[in-house]
Amino acid sequence: MINKVELDTSGCSWFAVWTRSRQEKVASAMLGTLGVMHFLPLKSELRQWSDRKQTVTVPLFSGYLFVWMNPNKDSRLQVLKVPGIAGFVGNSTGPLPIPDQQIEDIRTVLTRRVDCSVVPALEAGDLVRVVRGPLAGVVGRLLQCNSGSRLLISIEMIQQALAVSVARQDVELLNRQAA
Repeated sequence: MINKVELDTSGCSWFAVWTRSRQEKVASAMLGTLGVMHFLPLKSELRQWSDRKQTVTVPLFSGYLFVWMNPNKDSRLQVLKVPGIAGFVGNSTGPLPIPDQQIEDIRTVLTRRVDCSVVPALEAGDLVRVVRGPLAGVVGRLLQCNSGSRLLISIEMIQQALAVSVARQDVELLNRQAA
């Protein structure tokens, strides 16, 4: 859902905001009422209850939505006052902008109805666990993160390691290596 009411877009960028649990749609509706341009990517899921199945629309990124704003103007405070919004995603210097192309890429995927799922971004050096396939349960460090990902299984006592090929979708992040 994209709402565009704001006309002055000089100095504006996309920013991610955290929402309170299950408050993404409420915050989106309030931002729309205030005339703040925002983007809440939604996907349809088939949910099973004890007595029925139903297709429901849920946020693609649970706990997040995106706002288009100029962080140097009053819009930052206006966004933070919206019920359901907990804060901006950023660092100690303030909210960090998201490149326009990344938002456009998400819109393209959703518009073209490509089957997708949200997974944590993995980096080389991350500790991961294999969750599917013949190596399920094996833990190791990811050597490279692309179509040819390799898992490094280290045997520290003999200072040797074994590298095996794994599919990116078959591993889950355990923790990020401290830099």
